[in-house]
Amino acid sequence: MDTVPVETHPLAPFLPPRARILLLGSFPPPRKRWSMEFFYPNYTNDMWRIFGLIFFNDKNHFVDTAQKRFRREAIEAFLHEQGIAVSDTVAKARRLNGNASDLTLEVVEPLDLATILDRIPLCRIIVTTGQKATDTLCAITGTPAPPIGRYTDIIYHDRPIRLYRMPSSSRAYPKPLPEKAAVYRTIFEDNMIQAY
Repeated sequence: MDTVPVETHPLAPFLPPRARILLLGSFPPPRKRWSMEFFYPNYTNDMWRIFGLIFFNDKNHFVDTAQKRFRREAIEAFLHEQGIAVSDTVAKARRLNGNASDLTLEVVEPLDLATILDRIPLCRIIVTTGQKATDTLCAITGTPAPPIGRYTDIIYHDRPIRLYRMPSSSRAYPKPLPEKAAVYRTIFEDNMIQAY
């Protein structure tokens, strides 16, 4: 196992200063799968299609279909406007099978969540986007995981936080895109954040 290299997360957390929501995945796929230099970069991952459906009723709102990539500038502008921060729960990891699967991702060092929260003082909502992200975050916070599509109210770093557990945006997760978007929409409906 020691022959498997440790990878350090290649992206800095995206932290708009007025962020109210922190979206947390697990760890990026290998760089050869990236279609942009940002979170959820794999073109077959549906995170940005989910947000396109929820906020613009258009799954391709953030997609450059001709180039088969996501429109990073549009995504970042949207996240700034909506107050959504993005990071991952794993700071350092080993890919035991060399692929993008969370099932064989070994967490070497988790995210320093307290430091991240210090940088976004208005944040009261954390959203995990898959099993590995949820497991890692719950290990950090010492709290049980809510059911998929639901939330739990917790206290962490002297802050009340509503922790949502969402289905994975990976296409390996067996749920159609509109159904995933409907589950994610509850985050914004519950917290009276305007969506489509």
